[in-house]
Parts: sequence; C-alpha cells; structure tokens
Amino acid sequence: MTLAVVDMGTNSTRLLIARVDGGRVEELERRSTVTRLGQGVDSSGRLADEAIERVFDVLGTYKSLIDEHGAEKVVALATSAVRDSENGGEFRAALRERFGFETRIISGDEEAGLTFRGATSARSDREQPTLVIDIGGGSTELVVGCPGAEPDFHVSTQAGSVRQTERHLHDDPPAPAQLEALKSEVRSIVEDSVPAEVRSDVTQGIAVAGTATQVASIALALDGGGDPAERDAGGRGVHGFVLTRERVAGILGRLAAVGLDERRRTPGLDPDRAPTIVAGAAILVVVMDAFGLASVEASETDILHGAALATAVAGSG
Repeated sequence: MTLAVVDMGTNSTRLLIARVDGGRVEELERRSTVTRLGQGVDSSGRLADEAIERVFDVLGTYKSLIDEHGAEKVVALATSAVRDSENGGEFRAALRERFGFETRIISGDEEAGLTFRGATSARSDREQPTLVIDIGGGSTELVVGCPGAEPDFHVSTQAGSVRQTERHLHDDPPAPAQLEALKSEVRSIVEDSVPAEVRSDVTQGIAVAGTATQVASIALALDGGGDPAERDAGGRGVHGFVLTRERVAGILGRLAAVGLDERRRTPGLDPDRAPTIVAGAAILVVVMDAFGLASVEASETDILHGAALATAVAGSG
C-alpha cells in the first residue's frame, strides 16, 4: 500500500508518503515545515487566521506531492493545537473543502501510542524498558514500554515548546530566571504525571520529532560533520545519533545565550525552529533528568510511521 500521512502539529506541518509492506515502511517523500498552527492558542483558545493560512499554503504543496505519488489513502491527523482550540471544527471543515482531507483530531493517548509504534517497531532490543519522548509544540508525550509491544505507560503533558516559549521566554535572549521558571514548571509537570517507579524502571530513551532531531543536527554540525541532511540514516546522520545529557545541556546554553537573529544562524539548525528551540531543548534536559537518562537516541521515525503502519494493518484486515 502506498499511503500519505499528514500531521498538523502545533509547531510544524509534516508529510510522509510511503510504501508499507507488512511491518516495513519505505519512505518515498518526507517533508516538514514550521507553520506555528498553535500560535497564541494557549492564551486565546483559538487558531489564529494567519496560522491557518500558513498551514493551507503548505498543504497545497503537500497535496500536489500526494497526487504525484498516487497515494491510495491519505491519513490526516491534527494534535494538540486543534484539540485545544475553539475553532478546531471550522478548521477541519475547511481542510475537507479545500483538500479533501478527512482530518482526525487524535487524543493525547492515541498520539502517544502511534508515536511509540513508529519509534520502536523496527528495533531488535525488545526486552529493554524504553522511554519515547515526543516534544511537540503544544504537548510532550512520554511513552514507556518494550519495543515491538504495546506501551505499558503513556501520558500527554502540557509541556510543549511553543506553549512554554509563550508562557516563560519573554526576553531576547531569554533571561536566566525565565529559563529556570520554564524548567521548574516542566519538572513539576513530568514528576506529577509520571510515577517515580515508572521513571526508575526505564533503561533507555528515544527522542523523536523536531526538537530532538534539530539538537542532533546542531551537534553533528558543531562536530564538523557538514550538512546532516546530506548524510545517510545509518548512525552517521540524525537518525540514531546519541545525545548525552551534557551535550544537550551545552547546546541549550549556547542557544539561550544569544538573540533570535544569531540563533537562526546556528550551524545545523533550521532557522524556522529558532523561536522555540530553547524551550524544546530545556524540556529535553528536564525529561532526561527526571528519568535518570545519561543519553537518548534521536530518531526520525515517529507518529508519521506509526500512523502509516496502523493504517496498513487496518487496510489489510
């Protein structure tokens, strides 16, 4: 089955076009564009008109790619920003009218399950209690289980990079007190949401989505490896790159010490990610500390792959 998955998240709008055969996902096309759909939702409770138009502009390009590849099915997902907004229903109706997408607003629980499936389905270390960290713009999903099985624990928290940026980081560069306030809130959220015994059982971590892959890309660029996008995914690129806690903290310090314009020029960083990467990196550090993880592995397989696999299984059943 050739299918397309469109994920309209709080910070970015993403596309995966893939051929799925059994449990194998062969990527044909993958795109990610920062659209900030969740701009202001935390304070206003509504999707902003300009944010919706940014998503529509990107989806026009994605729809052309979907048609070119002849995808047999399109799975359109919306997550935290649309879940939390008053006008999410109007947004879905417009997506149906403009692009023919029957968009499904998935719960935090379903988001966590699909992300865990995508991140772990191809792994062989099936006996290791594994934490999958998905730092989104509006929420962060924390999922624990053994690869290849259903997760044992999952929670969707209100610790997203866009949400935390809007709540705490008001100066440019952010004041140290603002960054500490952000970390303190995220620490409380994680400790209140995940029982201590669940956190202590975890032996390894996988970090997916934009924050983790961008931090890995920065680390690679700072190591003198050139453009991470030009390398393969076999451990020499972002996918599979091991991020130590010290390395993430060091990159966070570097990013938080400069203003937005200079941050945009950080080697390895997508400039469009610069406004929210400080909050995202801070969330990653706090989560690693809370689970006692000295390192995590960055992964480019996430909810897109999980949704592709789930759709293929449902279609063959």
